[in-house]
Amino acid sequence: MVALTHDSAARIRTGLLFALASATSFGTSGPLARGLMDAGWSAAAVVAARVLLAGVVLLPLAIHQLRGNWQLVRDNARLITVYGLIAVAGTQLAYFNAVARMEVGTALLIEFAAPIAIVGWLWARHRQRPGAATIAGAALGITGLMLVLDVLSGVSTDPIGIAWALGSMVGAAAYFLLSAEGGALPGTVLAAGGLLIGGLILLLAGALGIVSLHATTNPAEFAEFTTPWWIPILLIGIVTAAIAYVTGIAATRRLGSRLASFVALTEVLAALLFAWALLGEAPRPLQLLGGTLILLGVITVRLGEPEPLPLGTPETPADTAILSDFADSPQRD
Repeated sequence: MVALTHDSAARIRTGLLFALASATSFGTSGPLARGLMDAGWSAAAVVAARVLLAGVVLLPLAIHQLRGNWQLVRDNARLITVYGLIAVAGTQLAYFNAVARMEVGTALLIEFAAPIAIVGWLWARHRQRPGAATIAGAALGITGLMLVLDVLSGVSTDPIGIAWALGSMVGAAAYFLLSAEGGALPGTVLAAGGLLIGGLILLLAGALGIVSLHATTNPAEFAEFTTPWWIPILLIGIVTAAIAYVTGIAATRRLGSRLASFVALTEVLAALLFAWALLGEAPRPLQLLGGTLILLGVITVRLGEPEPLPLGTPETPADTAILSDFADSPQRD
């Protein structure tokens, strides 16, 4: 029993480290992308380049981890495809269309309400009623998000924009639920396949005119320096996508989709700090207070979480059934 408790604690610590690494990596994407967009890149072009480069970078490692076991890919082909369609491409497309009709802060607030959607999903479909700590942590986290994103200064009521933002929230929630799937499928394989599929879908969306795709070779300017365009592209592809997605999957498989999604709220705080460092946008005291509330919310949710099952064991019925809710087929072992 002591060994089991020690192993559980070690898994939680490792999972939290992976989750924070993922949130920090994701958080650098905004400031880096801002420099590219100021240089003439469209937002969709930045994201397409980001996920495709990440997929290409991860592909050799994914192939090595498979060790010739391509049956594992065939058995999980639906998971990888749905991950690319919904968690990668669907989330990005919905978010782009949302910010075209409403304030960025409001769209982000709705998207980052994904942990609430996960709690609601587990409750409504699997009768996993949230405890008092989860509810309190959710309230703290969402309040902190509102302060960090400063949505009170301007809230859009465009119904189409809100609908697209809700779509991005569903995609973000699916990211965590699907990341817990796969069993023996290495997280790197899931990430590489999903990113490549998602990137190709974004390119197709650009070709069809659903999103705007255009890029330049102009240098990217930041607060204290100017750099060639390819440097932030490499950082966006390797750090904010390849590392972020792999560590995010690893975190979710250790912490479970619910807790991992709450820890991911720290991405907004990381983005705030990187915007300060790279763009010279100093956070206001109210935003720092919001960041503190987010951290308190994560801690509160963690205190209310049950002990996790051994690594590789599905955390909840939701984690083993989520694919069957996206596709009409039985879940594979």
